[in-house]
Amino acid sequence: MNKKIKILDAVKEKDILQAVKIIQEGNLVAVPTETVYGLAADARNVDAVKKIFTVKNRPSNHPLIVHISSLDKLSQWATDIPPIVEVLAKNFWPGPLTLLLKKNDKVDDIITGGLSTIAVRIPNNKPLLQVLNLLDTGLAAPSANPHKRISPTTPEHVIAGLSGKIDAVLDDGPCNIGLESTILDLTHHNIRILRHGPITKKMIETVIGFAIESPLIHEESVSGNMKTHYQPYTKTSLMSLSEIETQISLLGNGEKKIGIIHYSDLKIACEDIKTIQLSNNKEQYSKFLYHALHELDKINASQILVETPPHNDSWSDVFDRLLKACAVDDSSSR
Repeated sequence: MNKKIKILDAVKEKDILQAVKIIQEGNLVAVPTETVYGLAADARNVDAVKKIFTVKNRPSNHPLIVHISSLDKLSQWATDIPPIVEVLAKNFWPGPLTLLLKKNDKVDDIITGGLSTIAVRIPNNKPLLQVLNLLDTGLAAPSANPHKRISPTTPEHVIAGLSGKIDAVLDDGPCNIGLESTILDLTHHNIRILRHGPITKKMIETVIGFAIESPLIHEESVSGNMKTHYQPYTKTSLMSLSEIETQISLLGNGEKKIGIIHYSDLKIACEDIKTIQLSNNKEQYSKFLYHALHELDKINASQILVETPPHNDSWSDVFDRLLKACAVDDSSSR
């Protein structure tokens, strides 16, 4: 498989139509969302969906998220839809909230990893919604990158990771949010967040009027729930600012360069250290985190050090992504 990726301009109608045509023909297009770029296939086309797993090297039992254009399309994918969905949709759709519901029997098991549940959301991206409306179907669209690696927030990230493997990328520039959607499980009496995201526990509770569960670790099979995920190829570690400063002081002459992501003030004058300072504003930090990881992963460093972010509800998605980016897979080498 060795394809030249077409760069389609998301502001041009002819390029939107070309993206639609490629998908209708059973092929893959990397599409923009407000969160990260997704690798899109017609969710009703089993052969097309299989290509997602092949291109990403994604396990076939790892469920996909289906993106739809409007709430009235939800019943095509889910059944036994609880009334609370309408409240959540009114407040958070289009937007970065994915709902886990009971699967409609007409949905192929390849979408759900053989499970009886399905994850669905309405994305908040105008070009993608245009594509969805023209297709009049759902799109399966996990992040457009090799499995377990850093998610792409620009077309350049997509091309770097999937060059020669997909047909096109619909270029809408950098993603506005930069981290994956919140996944909310509505299939049990106790509502649970299964993946932390931009829609926080507090935001959901404010809208629905009662408490929900928000486990940091769980065993449910949903997108992103793996010990190691969102990882650079370069060894990456979470450290406090003082630990980073100690690590720098221990560097010997001629040692391979290191990369550092921080949000506190850090004064370093060393050509073997590349630093990227992100904002201490959570939304701005989230928007540029993956981009910073991509940049440092390109410099042939021995390691990437990331200043540990705040650990609270507002930063829960950032904390989750960095824990997985820095985790070591005991079952295989990286």
